[in-house]
Amino acid sequence: MIPVPLFPNETVAVFGLARSGLAAARALKAGGANVVAWDDNERGRAAADGEIPLVHPAHWSWSEVRALVLSPGIPLTHPRPHDVVLAAQAHGVEIIGDIELFCRTLKAMGHFNGNGGPAFFSQGTVNPTHGLRGNGNGNGSKAKTPLICITGTNGKSTTTALIGHLLARNGWDAQVGGNIGKPVLELGAPREGTIYVLELSSYQLDLTPSLKPNVAVLLNITPDHLDRHGGMDGYIAAKRRIFARQGQGDLAVIGVDTPAAAETCTAVSGRGGPSVAPVAVDRVVGRGIYALDGVLYDGLYSPPAEIADLKGVATLTGAHNWENAAAAYAAVRGYIKDPKAIGRAFASFAGLPHRLEAVGKIGKVRFLNDSKATNADAAAKALAAYPGDIHWIIGGVAKEGGIESLKRYFPRIARAYLIGQAADDFAETLAKAGVAYSRCGTLEVAAREALAEAQAETAENPVVLLSPACASFDQFQDYEERGNHFRRIVAELERGEGAAAAA
Repeated sequence: MIPVPLFPNETVAVFGLARSGLAAARALKAGGANVVAWDDNERGRAAADGEIPLVHPAHWSWSEVRALVLSPGIPLTHPRPHDVVLAAQAHGVEIIGDIELFCRTLKAMGHFNGNGGPAFFSQGTVNPTHGLRGNGNGNGSKAKTPLICITGTNGKSTTTALIGHLLARNGWDAQVGGNIGKPVLELGAPREGTIYVLELSSYQLDLTPSLKPNVAVLLNITPDHLDRHGGMDGYIAAKRRIFARQGQGDLAVIGVDTPAAAETCTAVSGRGGPSVAPVAVDRVVGRGIYALDGVLYDGLYSPPAEIADLKGVATLTGAHNWENAAAAYAAVRGYIKDPKAIGRAFASFAGLPHRLEAVGKIGKVRFLNDSKATNADAAAKALAAYPGDIHWIIGGVAKEGGIESLKRYFPRIARAYLIGQAADDFAETLAKAGVAYSRCGTLEVAAREALAEAQAETAENPVVLLSPACASFDQFQDYEERGNHFRRIVAELERGEGAAAAA
């Protein structure tokens, strides 16, 4: 835990007691604040009961509240501000999130000095076998404790974990958290060699006004969470906040394969602040990092240097993961002396659960858990990774636009298996496109039917792919619960097949 000593003997209110909210309440209490907290969900209150004082906001003494720490899941502006937000605003109380507490705490401790990112750009030609000029001992940052932050519509968890892995394999104390893994205030305290690597959602960025990363990564921007941000413009603005306070000496890593992110790259490059490293897949970008047919290149060398062949890395399958790898390389390039060492470290990346995760094989049929694909764009990445013979489990709570954008991948689908709330709408889309489908209702029924159909076909390498293109909230608490349930189903199917073979 990182105690938050910013409010000694002062009242701080915490609203929302899921993982990040509870961690914030504990850190504030450890730092000497008088904490009052509430969660509209009984489950959240139960987690804090007996440890953190639980007081309904109707009974808060707003005149004594110094700050409101808001869980990122609580509506701040759209579709309507939560009542607790309106009350805080009416009383002039600052509204922040746990990431903001983290940034202010480490700055107060003297660990963030506000500038000095990695030595990314250098003058002239650099020999890739000798590292970067101006990089000193290869740990290339003037900041006492460097901060690397990652956002984007898709791929941010994999990229965040990959950055942490590359740093750790090369001797850094990489502390990884935020929207992935541990809440940020549960990370280890900074020490020599620490680099914080934080995944940040658009919700978190809305609540972190003082954020100033040494390295800020924006992977892509496609429509998502539009109801929460009041439309696409609001969503783009939230994502761009990751660069708002960056200046000279900082680095902005920006994927340019989606129009909104490419426009962001142009805007950030034009304002004269951080150095900008564009990232792309299947095309060369000048003065940037790119992957061609799975081979990663560093375009900052002359001629461009080949860094790694990613095609043999099972946990980085598909063009979307090559984009993630390119962004991760760009983010750590200034902190690791030997670029080839970064390239070698890709091979040992274990991957993340629920992201094209191989969870079983029965005969010729492979089962892939891509439950993290909660929108159509994420599902597109999974469908693009396999040329055909896909038995696709899909459905849940649909996002705006449904699966219309996935029509170009429909020829790869052997059959679709529909679950959850979106089944009727998706059935209509698939029927119009001539894609065979089954209405299965539940994940159990879908997995069993998909296995039977895949076993019966003549294809050599059929896959059963859970890539729902939907949120999970109609049948599961979150995508993790959905993915874990799929794992258990596959394990049961494997045991059943094994028992049948032994009989």
